[in-house]
Amino acid sequence: MECIDNLPEMDLMRSEKMAFVQLIIPVESAHRAVSYLGELGLLQFRDLNADKSPFLRTFVNQVKRCAEMSRKLRFFKDQIQKAGLLTSIHPATQPDQELEELEVQLAEHEHELIEMNNNSEKLWQMYNELLEFKIVLQKAGGFLGSSNSHAAAEEIELDDHVYSNDHYANTGSFLELERPESTNQSGVRFVSGIISKSKVLRFERMLFRATRGNMFFNQAPADEKILDPASTEMIEKIVFVVFFSGEQAKTKILKICEAFGANCYPVPEDITKQRQLTREVLSRLSELEATLDAGSRHQNKALTSIGFQLTKWLNMVRREKAVYDTLNMLNFDVTKKCLVGEGWCPVFARTQIKESLQRATFDSNSQVGIIFHSMDTVESPPTYFRTNRFTNAFQEIVDAYGVARYQEANPAVYTVITFPFLFAVMFGDWGHGICLLLGALVLIARESKLGSQKLGSFMEMLFGGRYVLLLMSLFSIYCGLIYNEFFSVPYHIFGGSAYRCRDATCSDAHSVGLIKFQDPYPFGVDPSWRGSRSELPFLNSLKMKMSILLGVVQMNLGIILSYFNARFFGDSLDVRHQFVPQMIFLNSLFGYLSLLIVIKWCTGSQADLYHVMIYMFLSPFEDLGENQLFWGQTALQITLLLLAVIAVPWMLFPKPFILKKLHSEGRTYGILRNSEVDPDVEPDSARPHHEDFNFSEVFVHQMIHSIEFVLGAVSNTASYLRLWALSLAHSELSTVFYEKVLLLAWGYDNIIIRLVGLAVFAFATAFILLMMETLSAFLHALRLHWVEFQNKFYHGDGYKFRPFSFSSLPDDED
Repeated sequence: MECIDNLPEMDLMRSEKMAFVQLIIPVESAHRAVSYLGELGLLQFRDLNADKSPFLRTFVNQVKRCAEMSRKLRFFKDQIQKAGLLTSIHPATQPDQELEELEVQLAEHEHELIEMNNNSEKLWQMYNELLEFKIVLQKAGGFLGSSNSHAAAEEIELDDHVYSNDHYANTGSFLELERPESTNQSGVRFVSGIISKSKVLRFERMLFRATRGNMFFNQAPADEKILDPASTEMIEKIVFVVFFSGEQAKTKILKICEAFGANCYPVPEDITKQRQLTREVLSRLSELEATLDAGSRHQNKALTSIGFQLTKWLNMVRREKAVYDTLNMLNFDVTKKCLVGEGWCPVFARTQIKESLQRATFDSNSQVGIIFHSMDTVESPPTYFRTNRFTNAFQEIVDAYGVARYQEANPAVYTVITFPFLFAVMFGDWGHGICLLLGALVLIARESKLGSQKLGSFMEMLFGGRYVLLLMSLFSIYCGLIYNEFFSVPYHIFGGSAYRCRDATCSDAHSVGLIKFQDPYPFGVDPSWRGSRSELPFLNSLKMKMSILLGVVQMNLGIILSYFNARFFGDSLDVRHQFVPQMIFLNSLFGYLSLLIVIKWCTGSQADLYHVMIYMFLSPFEDLGENQLFWGQTALQITLLLLAVIAVPWMLFPKPFILKKLHSEGRTYGILRNSEVDPDVEPDSARPHHEDFNFSEVFVHQMIHSIEFVLGAVSNTASYLRLWALSLAHSELSTVFYEKVLLLAWGYDNIIIRLVGLAVFAFATAFILLMMETLSAFLHALRLHWVEFQNKFYHGDGYKFRPFSFSSLPDDED
C-alpha cells in the first residue's frame, strides 16, 4: 500500500485542489482589479447579490450603457455587411480609449449614419418615382397617341438613373401638373399610373365593378424591374391607363388606386408637352445619379473607417460589460468604501492572483491595498481539470455524462485510449481506417485556419473532435490489420497463409481440401479463412469471446478505480465492504468465464463453454466430462459460486449497520461525510461537509447499489457483445458492397456499367460505411464508457469551475 501511496500524481487523474477565497477591494481599484482577474481567468466569483433584482444592483447604469453601446456596434456591423464591406479582423493599433470617450464617439457615428441613411432613403424614393414616371410616359404616351388618332409619337430613349419620392411634389415644372387625370375634347378622362404585376388582375376587376363597366382599361408591362421600397426587392410592374367619364368615377378610381398601392402620374396628351416633360425627367435623373453616387462614396468611406476600429470596440465594450456584471456580484461593506467578493480558485493560482491584485493597486494609485485571503466553507468546490487541445475532447465526452465530483478519479485519463480502441473493435477495417485518418490529418493540418473561422454546428463538432478522430482511425487500422480486412478484402501482408490444398483435386482452395502445413499466420487472421465454409463460425467465435474479455477487463478497471477513490478519500468501509465483494462477485462468474476462454484458446479444447457456465449454476456438483478444461475445475467452480453468493450480502448489510454504530458513538465515517477533499488538504482550502445520518435512507441506498451491481454485472457483460455484433455488421456490409456491387459491375465488359458500379461502391463506402457506421460505432463506444465502465466508480454529480475570463466571453453578447 505504501508504494501505491507514493506513486506520483497524474495531472488529469484528480481535479485541481480548490480554495475558497475572499477579496476586499477599495472602490477606486475595483474596476482595474476585476479587469486584471478577467485577463488571468483563474477566479470564479460567487454571486453575493443573487437575491437582488438585476435592476437594483450597484452598477446597473454602467451595464445599461455598455448594452446600449453594444447595440450601436451591432448597428454598425449590420450597416457594414449591408454595404458589402469587410471589417478588419485584426484590431487597429491605436491608444486605448476611456469608456466615456468611446460612448461619445459611438453616438456621433450613429447620428451620422442615421442621417446618411435617411437622406439616402429619400433620394432612392425620389429615384423610384422618377423611374416609374419615365416608364409611364414611355408606355402611356403610346396609348394616348393611338386613342386620339394622332401621328405616331417619336420614340424617346431614356437612360436608367437613381431617384426618390419625397421631393416630387415640390420640384420641377412637370410637377405643376397637380392632377393625375386629364380630359380630351370629347369629355373622356383618363388616369395613368403603374402597379405591381401581382395586383393587376384584382385591380382591373375592382375598377370594372366600381364603375359598372363604364371604363376602358389599357395596360402594358414595364421594360425593367423596379425596386419596391417596402420589401427592398426588384419587382415587375405594369403601366396602366384607365379611360372614364364623370367626376364620380374619377373619385372611385383614385381611391381604388390608393388602396392597391398604384402610383398615379400625370401624362399630358400633347406630344410637345410629353417631350418637354421627358427632358425634365431625364435631367432630374442625371442630377440624382450624381448625388446618390457621391452619397454612397461618402457613406462607404465612413463605414470603412468604422470597420477598422469595430473589432477593437466590440472587444472593449464586451469586456467592460463583463467587468461591471462581475462587480454587480460583489457587495459593498458597511462603510461603502470597499467591495467584498468571494469565489473559488485553484490552490496553485493564488500566487498569480495576488500578483494581479497588487498590480491593480499600484496602477490605480490606491492608498489601500486589496485584501486577499482563504476561508473555510461547507460548500462543495467546483471541478477543474487543466486540459490541452488533445485531451479536451476526451474530457468533454466524459463531462457530457456528468461533471466529476470534486477530486474523484477522472475517467478521461483512460478514455483517451479505451474509447478509440473500443470504437476500432467495432469498426476494424484498415482501408476505412486510412480514410478516417486522412480526414483527421486534414483537420489537424488546417487547425489554425479552421480555429479562427466560424463553422457550422456539424463542422464545429467534427473539428473539436479531430484528435479523437485521429486515434479512432489509428486504432481502426490496427484492428483492421488484426481482422485482415481492407475494404473487406484480405491480403497476405505478413507472409503466406498457413493452409494449402491437400492435393491436385483441390480445385477450390476457399471451400474444401485445405490443410495446415506451416506455422500460424504471424499477425491477425489468416487470409485463407476468407470465403471458407467455417469463416463465419470462426470469426463469430473469435469476436464474441474477445468482446467478453475486453468487457471484463474494463469493468475490473472501473472497480479498481473505485478502490483508488476510497483510498484517496480515506474511506476504508468502501474498500472492505464494496470494493472487495464487487471484485469477488464479478470475477467469480465472468472472470472465471474469461479464464476458460483463454485456456480454451491455448489448449485448442473443444469444450462447450455455454454448457459449463449454465450447469455451474444448475448442477454445480455434476461431472463436466468432455467439457472439463483442467484438473480440479469442478471444485473451483463450487468455490467460486459460493464466493459469489457470499459477496451479495457482504455488499448489502455490513456497511449500513457499521455506519449506524459509528453515528451512535458520535463519529463520522464514509458516507456520513461528503468526502470530497483530500484528508491531507491544506487548512485554508475547501473542507468536508458533514451531513445528517438517516439509517433507512442509507440502507435503501446501499440495497439499490448492491442490486444494481449484481444485475449490472450480467447485463453489462452482455452489453459488451455489441462489440462483436457491430464488427460483424460492418464486415458483412463491406463484403456485400464489394462483392455485389463492385465485383458484379466489373464482371461486365462495359465501361459505363463499370463506372456506375464504381460510383455506387464509392457512394456506399463514403456515406454508409464511413459516415453512418462511424456514427453508430461512436455512439456504442460512448454507451460502453458512460454506462458499463463509469457506473462502477464515477458519481458525476459535480459542477464545472467557470472562472471569470475575457477569453471565454461569447462573441455576440447582447
